[in-house]
Amino acid sequence: MKVVIMAGGMGTRIASIANDIPKPMIRIGGKPILEHQIENLKACGLTDITLVIGHLGEIIKDYFGDGKDFGVQISYFVEDHPLGTAGALFQMPELTDDFLLMCGDVMIDVDFNRFINFHREKQAWASLMAHPNGHPYDSSLLITETLPPQQPGGLPVETHRVTGWMNKEDERLYYKNRVNAGIEIISPKLLEVTMKDFKPRHPEHPDKIDLDRDVLKTNIDTGKIFAYDTPEYIKDMGTPDRFYEVEHDLKSGKVAARNLQNKQKAIFLDRDGTINVYKGFLTNPDDFELLPGAVEAIREINHSGYLAIVVSNQPVIARGDCTFKELQIIHDKMETLLGKEGAFVDAIYYCPHHPDKGFEGERPEYKMDCDCRKPKAGLLLQAAKEWNIDLAQSYMIGDSERDVEAGRNAGCKHSILINNEKNLKIAVQEIPD
Repeated sequence: MKVVIMAGGMGTRIASIANDIPKPMIRIGGKPILEHQIENLKACGLTDITLVIGHLGEIIKDYFGDGKDFGVQISYFVEDHPLGTAGALFQMPELTDDFLLMCGDVMIDVDFNRFINFHREKQAWASLMAHPNGHPYDSSLLITETLPPQQPGGLPVETHRVTGWMNKEDERLYYKNRVNAGIEIISPKLLEVTMKDFKPRHPEHPDKIDLDRDVLKTNIDTGKIFAYDTPEYIKDMGTPDRFYEVEHDLKSGKVAARNLQNKQKAIFLDRDGTINVYKGFLTNPDDFELLPGAVEAIREINHSGYLAIVVSNQPVIARGDCTFKELQIIHDKMETLLGKEGAFVDAIYYCPHHPDKGFEGERPEYKMDCDCRKPKAGLLLQAAKEWNIDLAQSYMIGDSERDVEAGRNAGCKHSILINNEKNLKIAVQEIPD
């Protein structure tokens, strides 16, 4: 698959680090960010690369040349005037097959082949890489389709089809922390369809095209745009603070470790009584309240080499006390409150079942002895399969013996019980780096 990298950014927000070179040439760990990207692509067998360059582009060209010294093949598209984030794509006749598109100023280390397989399975016109981050409140968020359960006792089905796009300036209450990461796989079909009804935003420069506004958002209704979720390392180092954070993460090995080709380690977290105040069967988002220390603890997990994954029994579904939609709003509130404080969870798994029957209003199809209700290990095993987690290097934290036993049953390295005297923050601090 061909790769197109937009490498013309100037980095005005990071001028204190470097103000005389293109942003993709800013060095981290002794080499330009763009070189880190090319090494990641090469490791995934992606060696046919076109760099879109503009102002000061000769600096990039002089450094990388034809790519031979870096084990890849590099060609260049030179913008003699700014074409926006997508204008160049419509002037590149070589884009006859699906291609990978990315910006050259983001530190990444991802399994691109996993992303490509997702794109092909969905037969998408565009697949957008998405991830949780510590500032979703000022990020563009993707909204995806969820279908009702397809079988009795099942969970809602996440199709990953994008149905909405929440801009950072849009009014929002509670939301899932699913941030558009700015890495896409694009089909030429999408470009073809876009041009049929395209109306220039800038009449003086009709060839200036914005990828998000003019290409992706305008084609959401086709049902051919999908979101690919990943917890891998993707960070825009556009400000000095983020630059130094990326530099630290690179030195510590965190950047490479998060690649899903590598075995991950996770800290599994119960929800009620661990992250939020226990209030019995929680069915109303208004009653959701984070416990003191929970934000700090989860933020510490985010900065470590561990994934933060919620695994929770939610019998409110089987009892008929709460719908799946209402439960999703509760989880969206949790992600929103965490995100406002710079913290996030990488994934949420829950069991909707309960074995006891005979209650008024219950949903009989969810009254079963399942494999996912803790203390059974089903939720942890599912997460381990989906995110390549080494359970023997992972931890379970919860406020009940069921949580502790679930961790043991899954083969976790250790399970930690918290209570009124010992909260999540203390428990996380006990886990070695």
